Amino acid sequence: MSSGESPTTSEGPRRAPVSENEGPKTNPGEIIGWPFLRIDYPTDPEGIAALLPPGIEPGAKANVELSIYCFPVPDEPEFGVVLSVDADYRGTAGKYAVGYGIDQESAVIFSREMNGQPKYQAEIDYWRMGPRVVAKCSHQGYTFLEFEGQSQGAIAHPEPETENEWWVKVSRAVGGAEKAYDFAPHVVHVATDYQTIHHEKVEGKLTLRESPWDPIATQLPVRGDISARLWTAVPTSRNIALAGALDPDAFWPFADTISGSRWRGVNGGPPKG
Repeated sequence: MSSGESPTTSEGPRRAPVSENEGPKTNPGEIIGWPFLRIDYPTDPEGIAALLPPGIEPGAKANVELSIYCFPVPDEPEFGVVLSVDADYRGTAGKYAVGYGIDQESAVIFSREMNGQPKYQAEIDYWRMGPRVVAKCSHQGYTFLEFEGQSQGAIAHPEPETENEWWVKVSRAVGGAEKAYDFAPHVVHVATDYQTIHHEKVEGKLTLRESPWDPIATQLPVRGDISARLWTAVPTSRNIALAGALDPDAFWPFADTISGSRWRGVNGGPPKG
């Protein structure tokens, strides 16, 4: 399209889509205020149990939550996907973060080193046009997640509650001695309170594809109906703190992971064979 030319269709000039459901407004191009696309589905309880290190227990339900987003970190857009599963620690219900696939390299190392946040680099496509909502997540050449749906309009805001998330901070010993650590595994408790600004129901199709680097399709398959929503919220408080130690010997089989995630791996990559 040449400079100054307006995009058109066979019916005339293309116009910006107008939604019947008037949500929050931002300045054109603004990266603050994008909604999270949150997708929940039930899976096999044994798949979740296999991911959790001893000391972190499966939750009351075998649920997977996917959160796809664009958010400024610290002041540049970060597109990402968060995969978490229902899990309890010391009697507190929450979610165990399996991985944060993000498109920013700068946030990967320091987030994991400082807080144990399981970030790794991935390619994320996420956008909305009118009621249509599309997301695609890829890593190491494998597209492991796709979603396409349509907004069904505004729904009631969820009740305010504290979201509890569990990360693991750990550092194996220099030189790689068996069951040796420079910092033994500890649970990191992330407690966040949100204020919901806008909430929309989305009807759509979630497709999980096989990938050795992100084995969600094989280890956490969909075992029932999915639910999806566009959730616009602002955090009103957030606290990140060490919550307690895990048994270092029992944790050892969980210390080697795929990339920066908490998928169990071998030498930083997928298990062989």
